[in-house]
Amino acid sequence: MTEYITVSAEDRTEARNGVIKLHGPEGFAGMRAAGRLAASILDALVPHVVPGVTTEEIDDIVHRLTLEAGALPATLGYRGYTKSCCTSINHVVCHGIPSDRVLKDGDIINIDVTPIVDGWHGDTSRMYLVGDVPLKARKLVDVTYECLMLGIEQAKPGNTIGDIGYAIQRHAEAQRYGVVRDFCGHGVGRTFHDSPEVVHAGRPDSGPELRPGMIFTIEPMINIGRPDCKLLDDGWTAVTRDRSLSAQFEHSIGITDDGCEIFTKSPAGLDHPPY
Repeated sequence: MTEYITVSAEDRTEARNGVIKLHGPEGFAGMRAAGRLAASILDALVPHVVPGVTTEEIDDIVHRLTLEAGALPATLGYRGYTKSCCTSINHVVCHGIPSDRVLKDGDIINIDVTPIVDGWHGDTSRMYLVGDVPLKARKLVDVTYECLMLGIEQAKPGNTIGDIGYAIQRHAEAQRYGVVRDFCGHGVGRTFHDSPEVVHAGRPDSGPELRPGMIFTIEPMINIGRPDCKLLDDGWTAVTRDRSLSAQFEHSIGITDDGCEIFTKSPAGLDHPPY
């Protein structure tokens, strides 16, 4: 049976295996501020994600904008990670490390940021189209965003984590795409990664029940080919085994009395391309 615990805004308890935290208004306010900054950073990147730019240059911008806002990048130093964001290009599923890799015309890239604002983690990612992107890649990006929003539609009290995963899986597989199971959404708040795990495939009415106060990410990773992934030797970068394209979108949300609040919506309305 799933265990839930009501926490105060000051609670800094580390992740508890299987215990789901329920946050009050102060927690929602903290996540609102962190999520707004995270989304604003992704908005600011739009004019910079163009052919000829390196992912290291993108990381530099994320780092600067985060610090200028009085926040900290959660990924910098996290379990030895050395960058302020993740940049996952083409067949990279997630956790791509910024480097001297130059963006090329036709690339698709996911940029994942998590600024920490007053202790709260604003976790979000978004896809960007680099130059003239082929139709099949554009379609993958469109469907992946649709998967995210269909999952969010199921995020309301009385539903389950399985309802979210089922909605995502059904839509992706209707396009004959693969849904990654190796990585999932997660509880978030003052802790970067917490319970529950939000797998993006599943059965209706399965898994933990959604209750007001829960805060977590939904971040489907959808592949044009099979769902299988492998981890590269750097210990972070996950790629598709069949080298097929992969896309991802992520929002941080909180369950309310009658639905959910998206903390990481774009202030400029740039939640998905074309921007």
